[in-house]
This record gives sequence, C-alpha cells and structure tokens, in this order.
Amino acid sequence: MAGGRRAGLDDPVARAATEVIGGPRGRHAARELSWLLTAATLSALAAIPAGFGIALRIPCLRTSWKGDGQFWNACYSDLPNAYRDGNLGAGLAAFLQGSDGSPTTGQPPLTGLALMAVGSLVPSADRESTRVAWYFALWAVLLTLLLLAVVWMVASTAHRPWAAAHVALAPVVALVGFVSADLLGVALAGAGMWAWARRRPGAAGVLLGLAIAARSYPVLILVAIGLLALRSGRLRAFARTAAHAVATFLAVLGGLWLLNPDAAASSYRTWFAAAAGYGSPWLLPQLAGHPLPAWGLTALAAGGWVLAVVAGAVLALASARRPTLAEVSLVMVGIALVTGKSFTVQSSLWLVPLVAWCVVQWRDHLLWAGAEALHFVAVWLTIAATKVPDRGMPNSWYAFFSMFRVIAVLWLVTMVWLRARERWGRSEGEADDLAGPMQDAEDRLIVKFS
Repeated sequence: MAGGRRAGLDDPVARAATEVIGGPRGRHAARELSWLLTAATLSALAAIPAGFGIALRIPCLRTSWKGDGQFWNACYSDLPNAYRDGNLGAGLAAFLQGSDGSPTTGQPPLTGLALMAVGSLVPSADRESTRVAWYFALWAVLLTLLLLAVVWMVASTAHRPWAAAHVALAPVVALVGFVSADLLGVALAGAGMWAWARRRPGAAGVLLGLAIAARSYPVLILVAIGLLALRSGRLRAFARTAAHAVATFLAVLGGLWLLNPDAAASSYRTWFAAAAGYGSPWLLPQLAGHPLPAWGLTALAAGGWVLAVVAGAVLALASARRPTLAEVSLVMVGIALVTGKSFTVQSSLWLVPLVAWCVVQWRDHLLWAGAEALHFVAVWLTIAATKVPDRGMPNSWYAFFSMFRVIAVLWLVTMVWLRARERWGRSEGEADDLAGPMQDAEDRLIVKFS
C-alpha cells in the first residue's frame, strides 16, 4: 500500500518544520541517531510547552488563585485550589488518620495520596499565599519530571524515536499540563505499556494497577492488552499482567480504605452522583434547560465505555493485520472521553502519549490541538459568565466549541482506526504481538507494540 507507506515516512508538517535546521535527516543518518540522544534533545525541547504552561499561571500566582481573575486570565489550576480548599497542608498523616473532619481530595486513591504527600512538603509560612505558591511550584517540578519520563519512554520504544516529539512539543501539554495531577496517571499508564513492550508482564501489571489507582482510564489499556493477547496467543502473559494489576489496585484501595474509607471511596461516589460536566456532550441538554437525570447520565457514560470496548475488540480482532497496542488504546480512550459524564480540559492529556506511539500525522495532531485550545478558552469564559453574565461567553457559543472539540477527538480516533486497518507490508506472524522488531524496514514508524 504505497500511499500509506509514503504517508508514514513523510509527514509534511514535520518535514516543513525541519527546514529551520537545514531540512530532514537522511535515511541513513536517521537510523544512526541514538534514541538516547533523541530523548535528550526532546527533553530540552519539552521546556518550551512546560515553560509556557507555568508562565500561563503567573496572573493566578499573583492573586493566589482567588477571585474570578483565574477564569478571565485562563490560568485556573485545580492544584492550588485543592490545597487551599481541601486543607492539604494538614499533611499526609492527617489524611490517613480517617478521623472525622480529616481532609479528602475527591480524587482516586493514589492521586489523593500524592496530593497530600506533596502538601506535606510545603514549608511553613504565615501567609497562605506563600504556602499555595510553594504547593504549585512543587507540583510544577513533579509534573515536568513526569512529562520527561513519558518522553523517554516513547523515544525508547518507538522505531523512530522522534515520534516522542508528539509528547515533548504537545500544545495540549502547554495548555493543561499544570491544571491538575493527571500527568501522574498518564505517566504510570505509559510505564505499564512500556513494561509490556519490554516483555515484563508482571511489572506491566503493577504499573497499570498503580495507574488505575491514579486515574480510571488505564482500565481500557489493560483491556486493549487482553484483546491483542487473545489474537496473538499470549493469554498466559496477559493473565499475569491482569492479576498483578488487580492485586496492585486493590492493595492501594484497600490499604487506604482501612485508614480513611471516605478518602478511598470519595472519587467513585462522586462520579456516580455527578451531573454532566464541562466538555461532555451530555451537558448540552442542561445548557438548554433540560438536564438529564443522574441515572440516565450514568447509563450513558457506562454505555460509552461498553462502546469503547466493542470498538477496540473490532479493531484488535477483525483487522486484516494486527494493530498496535497504542492504536487500540487510543480508539478506546477517545470514545470513552467523548461519551463520559464530563470531559475536562486536562483529560486530553490521556491521549498525548498514545498520539505519539501511534505516530499520528502532525497535521491531525495540530487540528486536534487547535480544537483543544479553542475549548480551553471557551470553558473559562463560560464559567466566568456565571459570575458576570454580560461579559462571559454565551452557552450557545460554548456548546459550539465543546462539540468542535468532540468532533476533533473523533477525527483523531478515525484517522488512527483507518491507519490501523490499512497496515502495510507485514503478515500476521511476522512480528511479536507487542514487543518484537519489525521485519520490514519501511514499517519502522510503527512502535514496538505491534
């Protein structure tokens, strides 16, 4: 399939961007470039979106994330607000005591523990604004390190290490990387995929179990591994991975439950009772004055997960040639995102490593990122409108930008689906299901999850 092959080897946007450094590297030079050097170079370049993401929060840093300015300036972050509103400065010990009035974060177990642990590191200060600034600064350092870890994992497992540029230079990271602690779950999920690619099913299970304890979406990655293992006859390895993942998740959840049941269950109880949130298509009836009942909303969100699994199963099992783990995962996660109860701005981070591992064309990446940027501005102006109705964005315009973002994610899913179904030059048994090198040199754009 010459057209698909050529598209894989020559990304027009990437080729044009390389003109500033003398044009793209030749075939032989690209092969000789060590992934270590590539990862180091991209780690330096990752300072661009990371620096922008931190600089974007400067107006809020000056006001200690108080007042409506954090919406007008689009510098809102969950992290300092959680520190102040959730009394996270009380420290990890208070969080684990489980006594009445002990702080809870409303986050999944491992994320809640991380939020409290970082709160324990904040230096003592008389002024609350100083403590809030320290908390955000500590998280900024941690999130930057997690971003670099993802860059290195992608570079080390891609046949073309420069695919990690989709992480290092991701516009989505610049916008929402420092809004929340979601990068913790993203990095753990990526580490689980990395371990599976390295034929370490036990380690993959432990890492994915931790990822599920930090965010729920890595469950879909585990399912994707199972579907591809079913196709390739690696069910024994998958059983080991699944067992380790379940045991690790239950260990984190159970351990926290014994110490603080409210903290362990708060995020899951909140999800079941939650109304439609920003970014979700199910918010549109609410904006029109006809909110969906809680039970109906829960059914729709659960149905979205079922649809995601069915789509992943069709892609993994019915394609003429075996798709990659990243491709199946991106299709499933994308569908779950656009059908969920809420589709927060920071949830888009879940797709970033998968976009890199799928080696999505930069054109499609930037189209998706553009839709994310428009929605990013729209959501803060819409929230601000609840404070000052004559200045913010009307609901009708927010609905437009929200649906534009949903369409962009579905476009990304469609492009990955079509590429996976049109895989070129490889028979079913030519490569390991998830870790082996490709036999066809032209196929080296496909990551090792194949």
